Amino acid sequence: MASYLMSTSVHRRRRLPSAFPVLDEALQPIHNDVFEANLRNSQACQERYIEYMEKVKKGGGENAVKRHTQRNKKMLVTDRLRMLFDDGYYFELSPFAGMGLPYGDIPSAGCLTGIGKINGLWCVFIANDATVSGGTAYPITVKKQLRAQDVAIQNRLPCVYLVDSGGAFLPLQSEIFPDKNQGGRTFYNEAIMSAMKIPQVSVVCGSCTAGGAYIPTMAEETVMVHRIGTIFLGGPPLVKAATGEEVSPENLGGATLHAEVSGCVDHFASVEKEAYETTRNIISTLNFELPEEDEAGVEEPLHSVEELMGLAPRDYDHSLDVKLILSRLTDGSKFQEFKARYGTTLVTGFARICRHQVGIVASNGALTHNASLKGSHFVQLCDQRDIPLIFLQNTIPTPELTLSQTQAETNTNRLKAQGSMMSAVACASVPKITIVIGGCHGAESYAMCGRSFDPNFLFLWPNARVSLVAPGYSAALAQEEDVEKINKRLEKESSAFFSSGRLWDDGVILPQDTRKVLSDCLKIIKQQEYQLSKEKIRTPLLRM
Repeated sequence: MASYLMSTSVHRRRRLPSAFPVLDEALQPIHNDVFEANLRNSQACQERYIEYMEKVKKGGGENAVKRHTQRNKKMLVTDRLRMLFDDGYYFELSPFAGMGLPYGDIPSAGCLTGIGKINGLWCVFIANDATVSGGTAYPITVKKQLRAQDVAIQNRLPCVYLVDSGGAFLPLQSEIFPDKNQGGRTFYNEAIMSAMKIPQVSVVCGSCTAGGAYIPTMAEETVMVHRIGTIFLGGPPLVKAATGEEVSPENLGGATLHAEVSGCVDHFASVEKEAYETTRNIISTLNFELPEEDEAGVEEPLHSVEELMGLAPRDYDHSLDVKLILSRLTDGSKFQEFKARYGTTLVTGFARICRHQVGIVASNGALTHNASLKGSHFVQLCDQRDIPLIFLQNTIPTPELTLSQTQAETNTNRLKAQGSMMSAVACASVPKITIVIGGCHGAESYAMCGRSFDPNFLFLWPNARVSLVAPGYSAALAQEEDVEKINKRLEKESSAFFSSGRLWDDGVILPQDTRKVLSDCLKIIKQQEYQLSKEKIRTPLLRM
């Protein structure tokens, strides 16, 4: 009874009332030219975003979809996910992964990953799309699956695997099999997640061949669909080649065999619909106690989020004051600025996004010595108070040239201060979310919590550029005869879609969707507080 009363009282707690001042950041006539130029660029970027999205939604193409649904009698992966998640809604990660790679386009990297709610509980999912080369795993597929597991580990989220894969793409086996962060890491992560008490459920709704067979057998509970699900290390063709015996997939590794004989699976499903109902029931057994959701009373920003399209910079020279962006993201457009008069090229302060208290670190120019010291101070302050950090990144295109001793001393001091900020960001134990709203260039991107600094989530706006230096700024770093060639390459390789195709981020999001994405991410991160079954200190085994 005491523990019940304690947990109930926790749910009734409320945050201190917000006394943050309002950012009065309406668009002014002086902003019009830059706003319009940015808006035209954002509209072009959005058209490209829609074009890519339509392409990846087709999966492996019309013929592959027919073969999957009509001949193989299986559901499409998007239909499976709609049946699995509450109201059919899920938050997809890296949908453009696999596009524009040297070995061709692999739509969605051959698997969908993301986060959705099952019976009110946020869960990571990893779902093979067998319309793309029969669910074959390419190097980018493995990378995407490992990233989804990282999200589950970092945020302590239950993980559901929908397995329907023909195994590894053998011509690229050297990039799939042997190294630390390749195929075998999937199974290592499964074991580590179980040890961390992160629940894992697997649904076998297609082929699980060779290494893929370990995914369902290492999960804590596994559901298998009759006649369409199979688990074996070597399929019927391999059996025939080795022994001369002909055997059906169902007899060799079907649901009946594994549910009644081997015990590899825990739940037998006659049809796919039953498999997802069973999975939802399994999730409801997990030991979480969620608070009542109350969306009422959330203050919307005073200015329209649609205006973010005109505030997304076409390039660094078209950047407006970042407070214009903040006033379109935060509750009531309120923002309590920290060190407002010091290091003004970095804006830091406190705000709420859908009632979640956050610390914001936003680029507003070059990351100078003073700005870096300010950033370091603020990050450590948020870490001390356990307040999640949001980074809005728009770094300068290229570092300044060192032309004098005075400039050299200035650069040295700035480097030391940036190093201090990098250390603060790297060592901060609070959740971190990064949105690249403009440029992601050079060492400044590290201090602003770039990919290598392990944010919980990192997203790009479609206008974003990711490269060592921005296109058109390589002259100081290259031989004169190479400048044009390098700039052309930078123009192609720095685009947000090139980046997302290689999984350097968790996806491209439209500026006007940023507040919703941040709200979902903050809810997802917070869920681990409600898990009742945590890691226990295990007593050592004593031998007599």
